[in-house]
Amino acid sequence: MTRTLDDALTGISGILVTPYDAGGEIAPDRLAPIIDHALGAGLHMPVVNGNTGEFYALTTDEACDMAGAVCDMVGDRAPVLAGVGRGIRDAVRLARRSADAGAAALMIHQPPDPFVAPRGVVDYLHAIADASGGLPMMLYLRNDTIGTAAIADLCAVPGVKGVKWATPNPMKLADAKGACDPAIVWVGGLAEVWAPSFYAVGARGFTSGLINVWPERSVAIHAALEAGDYGQANALIEEMRGFEDIRAEEHNGTNVTGVKAALQAMGRDCGPTRPPSAWPLTEAQSRKMQGFLSRNGLV
Repeated sequence: MTRTLDDALTGISGILVTPYDAGGEIAPDRLAPIIDHALGAGLHMPVVNGNTGEFYALTTDEACDMAGAVCDMVGDRAPVLAGVGRGIRDAVRLARRSADAGAAALMIHQPPDPFVAPRGVVDYLHAIADASGGLPMMLYLRNDTIGTAAIADLCAVPGVKGVKWATPNPMKLADAKGACDPAIVWVGGLAEVWAPSFYAVGARGFTSGLINVWPERSVAIHAALEAGDYGQANALIEEMRGFEDIRAEEHNGTNVTGVKAALQAMGRDCGPTRPPSAWPLTEAQSRKMQGFLSRNGLV
């Protein structure tokens, strides 16, 4: 494998879209050129079954199939991070399938159940770890209101290697980092735009949906941050900010829509998004996207 898991986790976690065919069924093969392009540009870690992959719009069977297909397409070129989540039985099944497929680690979606106890999540993590045969786990934290003490308890579960921090609260990230084992890896989970703020308090690496479209820019931003050149990183981010602005519209309901619309415009059609995600972009949003793609030589 060209990169170790430790190196990959502090790099870019590229959240792959889930392609659909004309009948609305998953079409994993459509990802092949996107994966090849991203890895060729220097992507550190492809992620299957993340939120940009419409994880919650997939059936568990479909998520299992996507995990197997992506691991096959990536092969030994990079470690694959596989998302698991939902009800405990679905999560356990998907963890087992991802491990069998060759995933290097699991990204554990924060349970969206309305009745979640932090100590219940500890049990959830133990069950997933057992099902996967002990694959390392990255917690995907989208709600930090559970508090620093609860986050520390989750990070203390054997097998938890790190946290993808996806809340816009860098100081809470700093508090959590200080309360946990120094070996825990903290990754910016809100893509390129938030990466400098998270780096400033000790995070390394970031998640990205842009890698489906413009991986070269993501890699350049990562290189600037690793070199401590915040000025260069911010300048590079400013030129891709329009992409993220479109994705953030409609209460983030165009998050995946923006990525798939850009891919469609670039001749790499991965189908529409599934409801309740918005599809297609509005006329105004489409004009903005076309402008972004044209300005940056992507079409």
